[in-house]
Amino acid sequence: MGIDTTLRALWIEIRDRLAARQLLRGAGAGVSLRIPGSGELWFGAAADEAPRRLADVPLHTALYAARPDVGAIAVGGGVFGACLADFGGRMPEVFDEQARHLGRMGPAVRSTESFVTSLRAGGNALLVDGVTVCLGTTGSRLALNAELFEKCAKAYVLAAAAGGPVKPLPWWVRHIANGRLRKDQGRAAARLAQGLLPEESRGY
Repeated sequence: MGIDTTLRALWIEIRDRLAARQLLRGAGAGVSLRIPGSGELWFGAAADEAPRRLADVPLHTALYAARPDVGAIAVGGGVFGACLADFGGRMPEVFDEQARHLGRMGPAVRSTESFVTSLRAGGNALLVDGVTVCLGTTGSRLALNAELFEKCAKAYVLAAAAGGPVKPLPWWVRHIANGRLRKDQGRAAARLAQGLLPEESRGY
């Protein structure tokens, strides 16, 4: 099975999974998968039955250009991810799994010119004009990241709204987890540059 066939089938699987969990909400919601070695992507809106192979989808293309390790993007998250716009537009690293797979969340942005700064720390989630954008090295990792982000956002938003203290993880825990994430991203970037699909990250 070729990469195109694999990615087209994977797109449908990811779209269905995220839509079933109400993680593709709002105008502009959609999923894309980078096609290694081609400069193109499989893209479709949340309501599409199948993706299209395209050379340029403005928001997605700009994100791929800013992050050579990213193989998949979902725009339009869940209710609690969107609520972060009312709490500063970003979420501290509060949970172990969040630090390991989502990394440090950059500030919310309003234009593609701001992506490079916001994504510099290697985070896999951000708000763009109040809309959740999740990234992943692979399609499967993207789906997991989107689900993880909404779960963490729910816990954080409810705690912050109740006025309770929300403390980030100790610095050394974040340092180790972020370091492992950066290694995954480095390997993914190398594979994509070679025209290959990234390998799935395993374990913590």
